[in-house]
Formats: sequence, structure tokens, C-alpha cells
Amino acid sequence: MNSAENSTAAPGGPLDIDPALKALAAALHGEGPAVELSLGADGALVVGHVETPGCDDAVAVVRTSGSTGTPKATILTVESLAASSMATALALKGEGQWLLALPVQYVAGIQVLVRSLFAGTRPWVMDMSGGFTPEAFTQAALELTDKIRFTSLVPTQLRRLLDHPSPETLAVLRRFNAILLGGAPTPASLLAAATEAGVRVVTTYGSAETSGGCVYNGYPMEGVSMRVAEDGRILLGGDTITAGYLEAPDEETRTFFEEDGVRWYRTSDLGSIDGDGRLTVLGRADDVIITGGVKVSAALVQAELEKNDGVSAAFVAGVPSTEWGQAVAAYVAFAGAEGGSGDPAAGLAAEWHDALGHLAPKTVLVAPDLLMLPNGKPDRLAMTAELSARHAGK
Repeated sequence: MNSAENSTAAPGGPLDIDPALKALAAALHGEGPAVELSLGADGALVVGHVETPGCDDAVAVVRTSGSTGTPKATILTVESLAASSMATALALKGEGQWLLALPVQYVAGIQVLVRSLFAGTRPWVMDMSGGFTPEAFTQAALELTDKIRFTSLVPTQLRRLLDHPSPETLAVLRRFNAILLGGAPTPASLLAAATEAGVRVVTTYGSAETSGGCVYNGYPMEGVSMRVAEDGRILLGGDTITAGYLEAPDEETRTFFEEDGVRWYRTSDLGSIDGDGRLTVLGRADDVIITGGVKVSAALVQAELEKNDGVSAAFVAGVPSTEWGQAVAAYVAFAGAEGGSGDPAAGLAAEWHDALGHLAPKTVLVAPDLLMLPNGKPDRLAMTAELSARHAGK
């Protein structure tokens, strides 16, 4: 079913993406099998070729992040990628050169390559062999040659870039025509910091199942339909919706469905659409915590926690509790988590008890950063496990 070939990666240097670009270009022209990208044990890029029975126009297979369970293999087609690339160009008012600063095996990374192929531009690859650092990002951005420039980041990356940035880092950030920001909720404080710094940020909402971001700054891109179902879930439709999953039949869950000639994807997120047609994501459908018989929105608690100036990000979850059934718990990225005096968790818990009352987290775990997956999304499973262990040990 699968075959693979190793690309090369200079140890301590950026990935060689040429074999991936060649394989994707062939698949887009119907001259090659679907492509799945991964990283080998040595950090080299591996270009895999995947059979997709029943889907002749498959271009790529992308694994979902697996932040809440087993990753699913999503099939991206010529139609979905072409629709996404065209809509992106319309939304950003042009095509240009892209900087790859995210893992290439996930949808946001592979889309940098695909958009570059459609635009006929050469993407530049950031050296992430030493992790994501402002210095490495700045050096890569300085190598861009096109006047029109774009990149995709996750909030954690942008926060690191804007945390006491050097003049050179600020200069390269301002050179981008747009920085697409997605993968996780973006705190209002981070958007405010970007605006103050003169950095043009576009928040995106989407997933592998929608060929990447398809809602920009709360509004659907050209050709994308959006509505909220009766159960509060966000539904996304249009040509950017992918062919489905490679290994998981969808007859029971109806994650994907057809209606009046439109293909729809039923997300796992709750949302609302205001009178102007702007989407607000309210959190995941499974983020409702029932504690002592009271329903608590994890997203609303998270938003309250992030109002603290020292909190750069927070993750809220329900953990097993013999007394409450579930207890509200929070994993918090706090500026004073290292090198400070006293117990920051105790101080934060007291502050939030005053603000939230019985909805306040009963267990707070403070760290310099949230636990993250390789694609930059919060590692919900790992943080929930740590919070559960911390609460059980009280």
C-alpha cells in the first residue's frame, strides 16, 4: 500500500524539499501517486507514495494532529487543493513567495509547498534543526527574494518572535504581506501585540479535512460555505473539503456528507455566526466539563485565565474527580514559572477563584510553556494526563 524514498537533509540544516515539490507537482498533474510526507529517524524528509483506492485524483495524504486521539489519514485531492490555493490568493490579494516555518508533514506545511507550486514561486525553508528560534526565523526570512511574501505560523511561534524582538526580527516580520496564524486559538493580547508592532496577521480556521485554513479573520474564503448546526457544531462546505479518510469509513459518524450538491465537513468545534457573517469559535464540542452537575465551558474559563498579564496561554480540561465527577483543571504557560519565588500556581488559583467562583480551576499546573505537538498545536492528551495525575495526588 505504501512505498517511500528518503530525501536528504543536511544535518543541522534545513530540509531538502525538492523531492517533495517534484512528487507533489507530478500528483497535481495526474502523473504520479498520492504523496505522504514524513520525517525519518535522522530528521531527513521521507517522500512516501500512497495508494488511495476509489480516489483517482488524490494528491496527498496528510495525518491529522492526533491532539485528541489517533491521527486520521486525510486524502487531499486536486480539486480541494486547487480551490484552496485560488481562494487563498484571492483572500491575500496576490500570490508570492512562502517561507516554510512549520513541519512539512502537516497540512499547514504541505500547503506552503502546494501554494508555491500553483504560484510558480520558490518556497524557502527555515532551518528548524535547532528548534524554532527568532534567530533562525529571521535568517530564513532574510533569504526571501520576492516582493510579495507570506508565511504560516502557530500562536506560540509568533509569541516567541514578538517577545523582546530584535530590530532585525521586527523588520523581517513587517516585510510579510501576511502572516497566517492558525492551529490553535489566538489570545487577544497576542493579536494586539502584533498590531502594535506593525505585523500583518490573518487568523485562520480550518483543518486537514478542509485542506487547511478556509476561514480568514472569521469570514469564509471564496467558495467556502459555513453554518452552525442545531447542536452548535461548525459545518464547513465547498470545494476545499477533502475526499475523506483513507482508513476510516464514515458511514456512521457522517463527518463528511453531501447536501444540495455541496460537500460538507462536520467539525468537532462549537461556534456562532454574528449578523455580519463572522464566525466565533467557542471551543470543542467535547470541551464542556460537567462538574457537580454544572456545565462549564472550558473555552470560557480559558479566556478568563488568559486575561492575566503573566499568562501567555492556558489549557483547560475536565479531570476525573471522586467528589465532583469531573473537576476543572488548568495547565498554564506563565512568565514567572521559572526562577520566581513562591508558588505561582497558588497565587493564580486564588486570583481565579475571586473572578470565577465555583467555576475556577481546582487544580492548576504552571509551566513556562504549554506542551505542544510537533505541528504547534497544544498536546491536549499529554496535558490532560498530567493534570489528572496532579489532581489525583492532592
